[in-house]
Amino acid sequence: MRVITYGTFDLFHEGHRRLLERAKALGDELIVGVTSSSYDDSRGKLNVHQPLLARIRNVEESGLADQIIVEEYEGQKIHDIQKLGVDIFAIGSDWLGAFDYLKDYCQVVYLERTKGVSSTQLRNESAGGVLKLGVVGAGRIADRFVNEARYVSGVNVEGVWSRRFDSAEVFAERHELARAHRNFDDLLATVDALYIASPHGSHAEYARRALNRGVHVLCEKPLTLVAEQARELFALAEERGLVLLEAIKTAFSPGFQRMIAIARMGEIGTVRSVEATFTKLVSAGREYDPADGGSVSELASYPLLAIIKLLGVDFVDLRASSLRPKNAAVETFTKIDLTYPQAVATARTGIGVKSKGELIVAGTEGYLYVPAPWWKTEYFETRFEDPARARRYYSRFEGDGLRYELAEFVSMIRAGDVQSFKLRPSESIAIAEIIEAVRRDSVPFGVAQRPFDSS
Repeated sequence: MRVITYGTFDLFHEGHRRLLERAKALGDELIVGVTSSSYDDSRGKLNVHQPLLARIRNVEESGLADQIIVEEYEGQKIHDIQKLGVDIFAIGSDWLGAFDYLKDYCQVVYLERTKGVSSTQLRNESAGGVLKLGVVGAGRIADRFVNEARYVSGVNVEGVWSRRFDSAEVFAERHELARAHRNFDDLLATVDALYIASPHGSHAEYARRALNRGVHVLCEKPLTLVAEQARELFALAEERGLVLLEAIKTAFSPGFQRMIAIARMGEIGTVRSVEATFTKLVSAGREYDPADGGSVSELASYPLLAIIKLLGVDFVDLRASSLRPKNAAVETFTKIDLTYPQAVATARTGIGVKSKGELIVAGTEGYLYVPAPWWKTEYFETRFEDPARARRYYSRFEGDGLRYELAEFVSMIRAGDVQSFKLRPSESIAIAEIIEAVRRDSVPFGVAQRPFDSS
């Protein structure tokens, strides 16, 4: 019986070894496919540390592979299975269901993954080991995050804590994590870094406790709903030499980064106006929680990110108009106007209401247009008076995009960088200032307009 399995096998560790052992036990001969760098790139696998030859050597030195091949393109598995006369295709259970299409060619077996990876088990300590990551929260975003984490090399999600232990247990079982914790401090004791996906108002407390325990923090947006808390957290992270990063996925995606570069380099002249809209149709859920909900706390981080990355943090005036319908617990649509010395900007957010979600950057020589959903930037255009000068730009946006924020977070930790140019602490603080000011000034059943007050 011939068995085949595939993987990147970067930073080869005990989890890799056990998977190969289980695969080999299924038959008489084990064939291992090691992904090429170009294929990893095409499928959105990020932060692969070792070159292909080193990863092949990792598998060779395990002594478990009878034959090693290189996986170079999408669809190669079908070709390999037929060409090599494979009887069983084996893969980790975190890919459950993803390769059922191969059942037409051979038996498909999903192997239980190793729960928890000890850095002492790594064969390549010089590469920095596997970062052990804990998760706070067991909701929708945390679900998507853990699914995306498998596309980032050098990190393993170890455990989860939630205010409801039963939810944490279900989450840990679903994602095959090493453990669900009853106590938040117990989670902190077992990890190097923490991803916070709890309700907005709790972010500051969990981040502070983690930083005080020497744990790096990747925190879902908005980092905080109070600007002073954001300032305190970044100061604490800097003092302790730890990474604190706000998880606004758009900031770290290739297309958005390219768009910002094109606009800032003067392709459309001097930027004079930025208009960004993000709305979504939801009728119930956390978005309507009177404590933390509303369109601003839920969505404003995205359009404000675009504005601040393009125009900076030194706005001189802020005015907001918020709609809170009768009997609504939160505002459901808000328009935020920012004035800069030489530019203006508008951000629109809405829940339970739909508007055209586009980003328009106006310049003195032309304008830049990003269609909806611009926060998942895959395509944008520069347009001019002379249509012949127009250009179109394309980039990939893989999956839910959460892999980009995690990859940046891991890279910062490994490099010892406490700041990222993709989203600086000053920019996260400015976003928190605006969100706090707008939420403070929104009023029931009508419209609020206030000049910005930084006090």
